[in-house]
Amino acid sequence: MRNRGFSQVSRRPRPALIVAIVLGHVVGLYFLARALVPDVTGAVERDVLAALTVTVTAPEEELPPPPPEVEPEPDEGAQGDPGKEAVPEPRKEPDPPIKLKKDKPAPRATSTGTAKSSGAKDTGEGTGAAGTGEGTGSGNGGSGRGNDRIAVTKPSVRSGELNTARDFPVPEGGRSTRFGKSVTVHFTVMPDGTASRCLVASSGVDSMTTGLVCGLVQQKIRFNPATNASGQPVEARYGYKVDFIGG
Repeated sequence: MRNRGFSQVSRRPRPALIVAIVLGHVVGLYFLARALVPDVTGAVERDVLAALTVTVTAPEEELPPPPPEVEPEPDEGAQGDPGKEAVPEPRKEPDPPIKLKKDKPAPRATSTGTAKSSGAKDTGEGTGAAGTGEGTGSGNGGSGRGNDRIAVTKPSVRSGELNTARDFPVPEGGRSTRFGKSVTVHFTVMPDGTASRCLVASSGVDSMTTGLVCGLVQQKIRFNPATNASGQPVEARYGYKVDFIGG
């Protein structure tokens, strides 16, 4: 039988011991390097920490769903919407009835009789009898002359005229201010051919010139009077116009 010596016995080192020895060497080297070259050791530390830094992002919190919309309940005591303003429908009033004019009752028919009052059927002494009579203007015949004042011919100028340069003074501003203008007067030609009751009908000139026209017509102009159906002279209205052409 072979005996083994003490030194010949082999034992396997434990893993924990190996890790502790390695860590001890690493820590010793770290502190030695930190003491000798602190700048290099700080840069290495920063790189190692940056590599080991893990950014943890918190999951977004899921928001709860919004609450369902609640329809507002109508207020039973609130006032309702105002109604539309009532507008009366236009109405057209009917046209008033047209009253028919009633004819007057016809007079009683004339008949024969002995009355001599006006309106007898045949003869009578009253003016305007239906038959013959002595009054002026009877219905059929009579001895009266009728209305002898009605003119059947018009008056006309017989002699005289107005000279616009000699008969009228020079107005303010000179005679040229009334050139192309006129004055018209109306008057009554009497049976003797003179003018009477003269009035200015229209004027385009100054008031001083206008006021002289009637007096000059009555003074300087004579007329042929109007005549009636019998050829006798009668009164009649007449118009005269003075034109200021020049001078």
